[in-house]
Amino acid sequence: MTDTQVADPISTFVTSQDFKMLIGGQLVDSESGATQQVLDPSTGDKLTDIPRGTTADVEAATRAAQKAQPAWADLGVAGRARCFATFADLISRNRERLAMLDAIDCGNPVTAMRTDIDLCSAYLDGWPALAKSLTGDVYPASPGNLHYTAHRPFGVVGRITAFNHPVMFAITRPLPSLITGNTLVMKPSDETSLSTLALAELFNEAFPPGVVNIVTGDAATGDAIVTHPDIKRLAFTGSVGTGLLIQRRAAESGNVKHLSLELGGKNAMIVFPDVDLDLAVEGAIYGMNLDVCQGQSCGSNSRILVHAKIHDEFVHRMAARLAQYRVGIAYDENTDVGPVVSQAHWNRVNGYVESGVAEGATLVRGGDRPDGVPSGGNFINPALFADVTPAMRIGREEIFGPVVSVFKWSDYDTMMSEANGLDLGLTASVWTNDLSIAHKTADALDAGYVWINDSTRHYFGTPFGGTKNSALGREESKDELLTYLEQKVVHTRLGEAKTSLDRLLG
Repeated sequence: MTDTQVADPISTFVTSQDFKMLIGGQLVDSESGATQQVLDPSTGDKLTDIPRGTTADVEAATRAAQKAQPAWADLGVAGRARCFATFADLISRNRERLAMLDAIDCGNPVTAMRTDIDLCSAYLDGWPALAKSLTGDVYPASPGNLHYTAHRPFGVVGRITAFNHPVMFAITRPLPSLITGNTLVMKPSDETSLSTLALAELFNEAFPPGVVNIVTGDAATGDAIVTHPDIKRLAFTGSVGTGLLIQRRAAESGNVKHLSLELGGKNAMIVFPDVDLDLAVEGAIYGMNLDVCQGQSCGSNSRILVHAKIHDEFVHRMAARLAQYRVGIAYDENTDVGPVVSQAHWNRVNGYVESGVAEGATLVRGGDRPDGVPSGGNFINPALFADVTPAMRIGREEIFGPVVSVFKWSDYDTMMSEANGLDLGLTASVWTNDLSIAHKTADALDAGYVWINDSTRHYFGTPFGGTKNSALGREESKDELLTYLEQKVVHTRLGEAKTSLDRLLG
């Protein structure tokens, strides 16, 4: 497929297709025959039905993964890397189909979803290179002995992905577990499963049967993965509440589970008075991820702390810039901002807009339904609030939508206390031309990933993750790779030589 928009993308990419799960190298329906419907967030119309997996499907997927794992591990990094290369080629050839599926199913603009897919190449190339660089260690722990370490995969890994970058997460998030010799049982979000089910066909072509298994379904399906006794390593991207539930259910399963969690954020952007205002405004809007996923990102700017000297002009320029964004159907090439993922999420975001007004914040622009969009779509004009205080809900709770709050500050210590005053600490950014102040502030911020005069961008190889309730573990780096491997120590007592050196050489 090319990037040329087809006349009827829903018919071309959805209703004419058959979406099935992947278990043991077979594309299958749920064993029970259960299905769940898929709605178009741009119109509210039903798109199709997909399988709703059950505990029996998770059991079958886990058994298939267990069966495939020894041979997959025996391929070594080089053999597994060849599967990665085949997979990368298949993704490239299916780029338009996958991007359109995310736009139709998730509501993210199709132009942004093409970029999401293009970004995957760094991960498909990068993980094999990192895996090839892994070495063990030799320890001089005691004389006359040899002590060294080796790594081995866990076996079967369970992964549950989030709704906001469906195809990118389904491609990139499993890669570190696969390149280290584990096999996979993956469940996409029940709100955005289409592109992952399309990927099932590509995984099946690129990888041996049973190495990758994909089961769709609801929370009960996810719980079956979390609590399965033969899945010892779990990874989840999503909300704090669900992450805490996964921790609890994993502990209740009766088996020790190794977890990584990439959760929520209420991320602060700190703006000092010496910045170039236009650059800072562009950085603020870019950091909102409006034209990527409608602000539905745990890493988005949602709190902008602007110094009093430039506050009013900053708000004025940001409002004018936001007014230029075109809100519309996600699979229209001219759309900048699509709909949020579901009617339920629209209700949630709209509730925050209403609470901001009720609690005394100034709604500078947005927060309403745009003109000219389908009446059944989940559209919200990007909302900009000023005069926000830390006590307000919009100032302290993660909204996960196209809403941003601007705070005014003049005292540095008070501002820093407010920036760090939440139980979330995923990302932050600092905007100033004084690098001494920038680094002092970055060091003082309680966040796992801090940008200076930039925001939102990820760089493969640098550890991504948060502090406090935002994360457990780090991703996209060697740090993550090692978490998919168990370490063992091998000890050898060398003892005395069995023959003299002279006799051996003579």
